[in-house]
Amino acid sequence: MTFAADRFAKADKTLQLALKPLVERSLAALALLLLAPLLVIVAIAIRAESRGPVIFRQIRTGLDGRPFEILKFRSMTVGAGLAQATRGDARVTRVGAVLRRTSVDELPQLINVLMGDMALVGPRPHAVAHDAFYAPQIANYMARYAVRPGLTGWAQINGARGETETLGKMAQRAALDLDYIRGWSLARDLWIIALTPMRLLSDRNVY
Repeated sequence: MTFAADRFAKADKTLQLALKPLVERSLAALALLLLAPLLVIVAIAIRAESRGPVIFRQIRTGLDGRPFEILKFRSMTVGAGLAQATRGDARVTRVGAVLRRTSVDELPQLINVLMGDMALVGPRPHAVAHDAFYAPQIANYMARYAVRPGLTGWAQINGARGETETLGKMAQRAALDLDYIRGWSLARDLWIIALTPMRLLSDRNVY
């Protein structure tokens, strides 16, 4: 019975893994359609406040450590650099402060999901330079990229988002990401998606 149960569990996990990209791409396409008016308004607001591109592009680490170009609404002045935003950061525009506080700046990553570079749920992708800094200092840090990085994740709904001004905060985020990978299920992904809007709007650790 144990052998049969194990085989069933493995078959079920394989089926769920096959369904994950299909479910997520379908949800991403639906979200882009429903949110299209908001995306247009945000784009106009960004262009009206400051000169520069509406979309910010940056190379991030993806599945198996392969780099990809992530898309975000620009929330800082042009040429702001790689340093994480801090409280009262002068680089953040007025529109950008609202976008970052509500995580609306991340919505263009729905396109990354459709392109297959990202998942809706998974460890958040970090800048390549940040990975190079943290990987030697945090055990199993790069194991986060055994799965596609996500638009939201287990760490984010558990408060591990925003500025990581100490090594301990990044280590906590990495630990939550690895916990997500070990305990992954499609049902857990859907639960994380459902909780994300409420948790992100109540988070005070984002500038």
